[in-house]
Order: sequence, then structure tokens, then C-alpha cells
Amino acid sequence: MEILGILAFVVALLLSVMVHEFGHYITARRFGMWVSEFFVGFGKKIWSVQRGETEFGVKAIPAGGYCKIEGMSPSDQMPVGEEERAFYKASSLKKLVVLGAGSFLHFVIGFVLLFTLFAGIGTNQVLPVISEVVPDSAAQAAGLQPGDEFLSINGKEVTDWYKDVEVIRQSEGAELTLVLDRNGEEISTTASARLTEIDGTSRYVLGIVNDVGLKRSGLWLSVKNSSIVTKSFLNESVKSLAKLPEKIPALWGATVRGEERDVNGLVGVVGVARVSGQAVGSDKLDPMERLATFVLIVASLNIFVGIFNLLPILPLDGGHMAVAIADEIRAFFARLRGRQRPAPIDVTVLTPITMVVFVILACLTLLLLVADVINPVTLNL
Repeated sequence: MEILGILAFVVALLLSVMVHEFGHYITARRFGMWVSEFFVGFGKKIWSVQRGETEFGVKAIPAGGYCKIEGMSPSDQMPVGEEERAFYKASSLKKLVVLGAGSFLHFVIGFVLLFTLFAGIGTNQVLPVISEVVPDSAAQAAGLQPGDEFLSINGKEVTDWYKDVEVIRQSEGAELTLVLDRNGEEISTTASARLTEIDGTSRYVLGIVNDVGLKRSGLWLSVKNSSIVTKSFLNESVKSLAKLPEKIPALWGATVRGEERDVNGLVGVVGVARVSGQAVGSDKLDPMERLATFVLIVASLNIFVGIFNLLPILPLDGGHMAVAIADEIRAFFARLRGRQRPAPIDVTVLTPITMVVFVILACLTLLLLVADVINPVTLNL
């Protein structure tokens, strides 16, 4: 099962990458840019097919994919008659839309997965079902039994135990009318909650322990919860990236000196794949809980990757967006001075900076890979 979880994660990651690249492809085509290649993977070509002016295909190394838009810089050669379709000739707004489309679709994937989780799979919640009756409690005196499901309390339908339990806690010992489902039969009884001290706080309780399990949410609540969690993931992703430099020493210690790996520290793709495998193969979770955990992992990863891609450093999409914004700022100041719009910035001039960033990212990726192999993160699942 763990291998199945790892394979499922790899497939989900590749699909996410292709959706990202499709965002670039569809917006570039919409603005009339020339897209010459759309490939899954890197390295040696395995298969391809020509559709119009674009070659679609698969390459040997399944480590992502790419969409090649011609004319990214003024130095690129364009076919005769196609010069105006070069990427660098487009307006800054069109460039920003094309460059940001990939990250935008990562956020869409994350939101859709979260919505699927809330509306289709369910999330762990306290259920209105009794798993245990406390001895010598009000519940035992009233004849409540494990397996009983609360249908209503004092005539109010039970729909959300977190809210409905307040009727019991605020009853101040008054008699409560309870309607329950017992093995498919609806029964009615009464009980009076007793004031009990729990964790240093006195509250009125019946003396039951509830089941915990997956529960689906309604359409609008699922949309609301998906929005809230997406926003939370976005905030946490930004915070994680801001703290990335200070976490590298701990990663180095875990990799080189064998120190304990921080579960809240940096984790690479291999590490996330292993965690996904642990979730899918866990004996402590039922099949739906495994699926819910897997979906949550893939959703959070998509949102993180979307934010990471927007970092204003080349060769990331955010770096190219920063260049487009810089172009527009230069054009604005040129207009103020009554001058013509300056030529677009040639990103090839920034190649030395791009290479430095690439080397740094490559070294960090390698360090994460080694750490994930020799000192992996393990979750208690």
C-alpha cells in the first residue's frame, strides 16, 4: 500500500505540473504567441506528435514538463513573418497573465481538491454517535447505549455536534428530551446533565464519549471551508518561504551529522512522496481517512508550489514577471520624460544571475534529496 501511495503521489505531481504548463500554453495561444513545444518530462524524446505549430510529447525523465513559448527575449530568432508573435513583443499585462497562469492553476487545483475533501470525502469531526457511556453518569441512568445516535435535543435537530452540544452544557441540570436512533429504531428518553469538573473547568455533561469520523459538509459550507483552508495554506506557504534560509542549518545537521529530522522543517519531493506513502499505507487509518490525508497533502503541495513559482527570481515564473513589471516601470518614467518606450529588457543579459540562482536551488534540491533518503521524515500514522 505504501508503494501505491508513492506512485499515486508521483502521478498527482506530474498531473499538477502539466496543468501548470497548460496554463501557460492556453493563455499564450489566446494572446497569439507562438508555442512550439509542450512536453511531459525532460531529456531524450520518447514520443511526440505535431498538432498545428505545437509539438506535444513525452520525454524520458519524468521530472516535470515544460511549455516552450518562442521569443522570450529580443535575441531569440523568430521565423520570417512571425516576429510580432514573440513573447517579448506582447504587452506587459499579457506577459503577466501568461506567466502567472501556471501558479494560478496550482491554486485552483488546491481549492478543488479541498472542496472535494469537504464535500465528497469528509473531514474528521466529532459525530453525534455514542461510543462509550461513562459509568454512574446521567447518560447511564437514562439508559443511553454505545451506538446510539442523537437525532434531536429538546426538539432541535442535531446537525453539528460542536454547536448542538451547547444545549446540554447550558442546561444547568434541567431535564432534556432526547430523540435517538438505536439500530434503526427511533427512541425518545429524558436525561438531566450533571455538573462535572473536566480539565479544571466545571460544565454540565451527560457522561458520554462521542465517535470521531469522517463527515461530509454541504455545498456552501464546503466552498467556505475550502476558501478558509486555501487562505491558510497560502499564508503558511509564504511564512515557510520567508523562514527557508534559517531552516537550512538544521537540514544540514540532519543530513551530514545524523541529527533528528524536524517534521516541521524542509522536506523535498522524495520526502513528501514517502509521507504520502505512509498515509496511504497506514494501518491506523481506514481507507477513506487515507484518501482524505492524501488529498490534503497534494492540495497543500500545489498551493506551496504555486507560491514558490511566484518568487521574483529567475528562472522562476515570478522572476520573469518581475522583469515584465520592470519593463512597465521603465516605460512609465520614459512617458513622464516625453521619450519613446525603451526596448524590452533582454533576460539573457541576466543569465549570470539566473545561473547563480539555479545552482543554489539545485544544491538545495540535492541536499533535500539526500536528507529524504538517509534521514527521512516519519509521521505517526
